[in-house]
Formats: sequence, C-alpha cells, structure tokens
Amino acid sequence: MQNWKLFPLLVCAGCYGQTMTPGPATVIRDDRVVALERALTHESDLWVVPADLPRVTGFELKPEGACLEALCVPASEEGPDPLLLSRDGSQWFAVTGLARRLAQAVVAVPERRVWSLGPLALARRAYFDSAIAPDFELPNRDGELVRLSDFRGKKVLLITWASW
Repeated sequence: MQNWKLFPLLVCAGCYGQTMTPGPATVIRDDRVVALERALTHESDLWVVPADLPRVTGFELKPEGACLEALCVPASEEGPDPLLLSRDGSQWFAVTGLARRLAQAVVAVPERRVWSLGPLALARRAYFDSAIAPDFELPNRDGELVRLSDFRGKKVLLITWASW
C-alpha cells in the first residue's frame, strides 16, 4: 500500500484552487462495499482512478465517455465541472461529478472518507413506467417480516406517512 503521507496534495480543477486529499476511501453502492486504496477527496467530492470506476459505479471509461450499457456521459478535463483530471502522471475520474450529472443521490461522510451512491434515476424510472412497486420487507405488528412480494396477485393498499 502506498504511503499517503509522501503523496503530495493535488489542486482540484473544479474546486477553485483548493487542495484535494489523497488516501483510501470506501464507497457503498447496491448493498456492496467497495474499499479503495487510492482516491482523492475534496470536501464531499470523490475522485478515483479510472480502473476503479467499474467497481465503484458500474460505468466504464471509453473513448465516448463514462458508459453503462447504452448510456454514455461525455467525460473530459474541460468545463466548469470536469469529470477527468490528470495530475502527476495519474488520471482521476470524478465519481461525485458523474452522480451530479445523472441526478444520482450521494451521501458523504468526508471525515471518514465514506460515500454512498443511490440508485440511478433512470433505474428508478422503470418502476414508474411499469406501475409495479419495488419489493421491500417490513415487520408486521407481531414483529414478523412481511415482503410486498408475498401479496403478489392480490390487491394491496400501501399507506405511508412522513413527518415533513
């Protein structure tokens, strides 16, 4: 493992001259935990080496951009919110920048170097188009876990409540 204390701080292209901190990071996505040995962070932004991009996001870096199946997002080092950054002979990809472009929810705990990526908005849209609710499980009044799929083929009334 690389000694990060010897690794120089890098200037973030989209961070207006502020520094990025190198070191390990953890990403949670689709109920999976991905431990990264090398990452750059700036506040809640996360940059990874392109080789780690498929493990972290499912996307691959191709000539046309960051791609997941037929979906490709152009990736360059230019513009106000670049997805690529080259520093000291290494290339870095902005995971949180990609999430912003795709309206993907991201929760970060920068001081612990942990990021959680929500499902892509495009994936959630399939539930609306099909009018079928995603499966989930909750305890009933007796404490037994009940899954929505247990009622497949039956009429179900879902009642939700939120404090806001």
